Amino acid sequence: MCYFRKILLACFLLAPLWLYGQTDSLRFSVRGVVRDATSGRVLPEVGVSVPGTSYATVTNSEGTFIIKSSSPVSKLEFSMIGYERLTQDAPASENAVMGVRLKPKNLTLDPALVLYGSPLDIMRLAMSKISENSPSGEELFDCFYRETVRKRQRFIYVSEAVTKMYKPAQRDLFSSDRVAVRKSRLLTSTRVSDTLGVKVIGGPAMPVTLDLTRSRRMILDELELGLYNLEMLPPQSLDGRTQFVIRLTPAATVEEALQNGVVYIDRETLAFSRIELSLDVTDKDKATRAMLVKRPTGLRFKPKEMSLLLNYKMEDGKSRLSYLKTVFRFDCDWKRRFLATDFTVVAEMVVTKRYDSSEVTKIPRSEAFSDRESLSDKTKEYLDPDFWKNYNIIEPTVGLEHAVNRLKVNP
Repeated sequence: MCYFRKILLACFLLAPLWLYGQTDSLRFSVRGVVRDATSGRVLPEVGVSVPGTSYATVTNSEGTFIIKSSSPVSKLEFSMIGYERLTQDAPASENAVMGVRLKPKNLTLDPALVLYGSPLDIMRLAMSKISENSPSGEELFDCFYRETVRKRQRFIYVSEAVTKMYKPAQRDLFSSDRVAVRKSRLLTSTRVSDTLGVKVIGGPAMPVTLDLTRSRRMILDELELGLYNLEMLPPQSLDGRTQFVIRLTPAATVEEALQNGVVYIDRETLAFSRIELSLDVTDKDKATRAMLVKRPTGLRFKPKEMSLLLNYKMEDGKSRLSYLKTVFRFDCDWKRRFLATDFTVVAEMVVTKRYDSSEVTKIPRSEAFSDRESLSDKTKEYLDPDFWKNYNIIEPTVGLEHAVNRLKVNP
């Protein structure tokens, strides 16, 4: 039932430098912070893009962003569910911090529109239109991937990668989605007490396995959809377009843990715009089987959260995955210890560039990153402060920057 990439408990190992891939020349950049225009609170996971280009990123948990371009940036676009889309002039100076305020947008639908169909009918119709709303030809993307592990509130592991993601044409039955790592780095704690670590299987290949509109898994599978109750929620807005909002809750008792979720569907195109899922951890045994691959003998594992967020962006009349985030939270303790240790594992990927059709090349199978591999198995330690100078990334939070500096000089 559950197709999340599972967690593997293991020991971290440090190794010397290794990197590969060529850099792009992104010499111009803009920094800023995005807030709610009404409350002033910072807004995470806001889509940020350079109009007229395919460069994009998202804001971090503190609402900040940095976006880079090969040419001077005059304007930026910002979009988020529930807010009005905004295009704003960029500062003249690259040293200036851009302040952005998004206005909430409350929508009400005419009753006739609400009766367009039951939530189940709308979900099924949206599923039937996935092919129509998806690009027909092969495509190539640049992506940025970050994976962090916190032991209680302290970061003990940070790995990051710039990747290429290839998606074949819909009618190509002999090719599969592939991801290749172009450049990556790893920083981990070497404290003896931190040797019980966590590896996320799948890593940079998660867009291949967890792009639900592509894989048609979990709630987008007709058989599994029948295991849920569906409820229509108040509509929302994204990029000025009205979204149907449907909540899913488990309605059956089965062997494996099900999901709680909210799905956003464009009212006009019936394309999926956003999917939020959270594993039902009420039954700890079921949740543990969903999350854990294996654990050392004597270790006790208590699942607390396993969530998935998928954002899709409509461009040129076609819907594409733009952002993915998974969160794993669990407690671990040894049978002879009294207190359990809380772990939080966060992995996120943002599409930072889409290549023109003339630039698309297939990733060779020999270079493809397997969904059974962990990024920590492939990535080596690197300490260059300008490591990502020529790449679009997700701006690190202040807490993460502090953690990276500590891991560099005082593991």
